[in-house]
Amino acid sequence: MPRILIVGGGYAGFYTAWKLEKWLSANEAEIVVVDPLSYLTYQPFLPEVVGGSVEPRHAVVDQRKHLKRTRVITARVTGIDHAAKTVEVTPEIGAPWTESYDQIVVTAGSVSRTFPIAGVADECFGLKTIEEAVAIRDRIVANFERAANLPAGPERDRLLTFVVVGGGFAGIEVFGEMRSLASALLARYPQLTFDDTHFHLIEAMGRIMPEVSLETSKWVLKNYAERGALVHLDTQLKSAVGGVCELSTGESFESDVIVWTAGVMATPMLKNTDLPTEERGRLRVKADLRVVTAEGEVVPDAWGAGDVSAVPDLTGKGVGGFCVPNAQHAVRQGKQLAKNIVASLRGEGLTDYKHDSLGAVAGLGLYVGAFQSGKVAVKGFPAWVMHRGYHGLAIPTWERKVRVIGNWGMNFVLGRDMVQVLAREYPRVAFETYASRPKGSPEAPAGKPAEKPEIKGAKGLDAPTYANPAPEPANK
Repeated sequence: MPRILIVGGGYAGFYTAWKLEKWLSANEAEIVVVDPLSYLTYQPFLPEVVGGSVEPRHAVVDQRKHLKRTRVITARVTGIDHAAKTVEVTPEIGAPWTESYDQIVVTAGSVSRTFPIAGVADECFGLKTIEEAVAIRDRIVANFERAANLPAGPERDRLLTFVVVGGGFAGIEVFGEMRSLASALLARYPQLTFDDTHFHLIEAMGRIMPEVSLETSKWVLKNYAERGALVHLDTQLKSAVGGVCELSTGESFESDVIVWTAGVMATPMLKNTDLPTEERGRLRVKADLRVVTAEGEVVPDAWGAGDVSAVPDLTGKGVGGFCVPNAQHAVRQGKQLAKNIVASLRGEGLTDYKHDSLGAVAGLGLYVGAFQSGKVAVKGFPAWVMHRGYHGLAIPTWERKVRVIGNWGMNFVLGRDMVQVLAREYPRVAFETYASRPKGSPEAPAGKPAEKPEIKGAKGLDAPTYANPAPEPANK
C-alpha cells in the first residue's frame, strides 16, 4: 500500500488524516501523522482559555482517540529529503530515525513571528499553544492575589498592568478576554479597585482588525475605552527589558504580563528540506495544493496546506494573492487536500481550493463581540452569541463540541472558574520542601526547606511558595 506521511497534526494535518480515513478503505493506503504534540489545539479558543470561559483540555483534540486507522508518531520532523522520499523523525527522548513515504503532506503550521526587540524573547508570552494560554490565565489570577496584599505603589501597578502587542484578531480577542477576566476578579478582592488595573494594546498600524470595516474597528476601540482598556495606534514596542515597555511614542510603563500576538511565520523546519519554498519561507503550492517549483512545475507526490504553505487565494482577496494564515482556511484546505489525494490515488481529476469567506467574527470578552460580513455589521451581545455558536460547532468532533458547549452552560449557571494553578509548573516544590534527607545532605541542609526555583522571565513571581517550616531536629 502507498504510505501517506503527514507532517504536522494541526488543523490541516488532522483534517487531512481524518477525511482520508473516511474516504479511503483500509487497504488503499497507510496513513502516518508525525507531530511533536499528541493533540490538535483549537486556537480560536485560546483567548477564552485565557478568560477562564473554556476548560483548557476541552480546547484540544486527542489525535489518537479520533484518528482510528492512522499511525500517530509523537515526535518532531527535523528534515525532509523528498528526493529519497524520507523524513528524519526526532523524538523528545531517544535517537532520531528515518521514516519513508510514498506521498508526503506538509502541514507543519506556523510559529509566533517576532522581531529583534530587546526583552521580547525573555519577557513575553506568545498565544499559539494551550500551555501559553493557561500560563497567561494563571499569571493574571496570581497577580491579583499578590497585588491584594500590597499597598498602592509601583510594585502593585506592575502586577496589575497587562499588555498585548498586536491588533489583529488574536490580539484583540485575548485583550478583551483579559479585560473581562480582570473585571470579574475585582469582585473577589475588595482591596483593589477598577482604577488599579491598567490595560494597554500596542498596534503599529493606524487601525485594528483589518478584516472588518473601519466603522466596526472604531466601535471596538470605543468599547475598549469604555471598559478602561487603552489602545495605542501607530505605536511600536521598542523594548521590553525587565518588563519595562518602552514605546515609540516615548511612553513607558512596567508590566508583569506581556502577550505577543504580532503575526506568525511558517515553521522554520522547512529550511531542512529539498522541497521548494518562497521568499517568506513558506512551501510553494498550487491552488490544488500540490507542491510546485518556482517555475510552476509540479513536484510529484508532495502536497502542502495550512499556515506553512503559500496557497493562492483564487478569490483575489488574500494579501499578496495568498490565503491568510488562519484556522478558517487551514480546516477547509485540509478537507480539500484529502479529496485531492483520494482523487490522485484513484486516477481522478483534482479540484482547486477556493473559499470566499462569509465574514469575520470576534469575541471581545464575556457577552461582547463583533461580526462583519460585507457591509453587514453586528456588535455587542448578538455578535458574541454568533461567535460562540460558530466556534462551538466548528471545533472538530462531537465529543469536543459537547464538552465545550456543556462547559459554557455550567459557567452560565455557576460562573467561570477563576482558581489559578500556577504551582503546576513546579509540582514537586511542596514535596521537596518538607521531604526528609540524609543528615548533611548538600542539596538541602537539615532544618532548611528546599529552595524554590525561579520562573524565568517572571519578575517578582517565583515558584509557588509555601509556609516555611520551623527548624527541625537534625536527626529527623
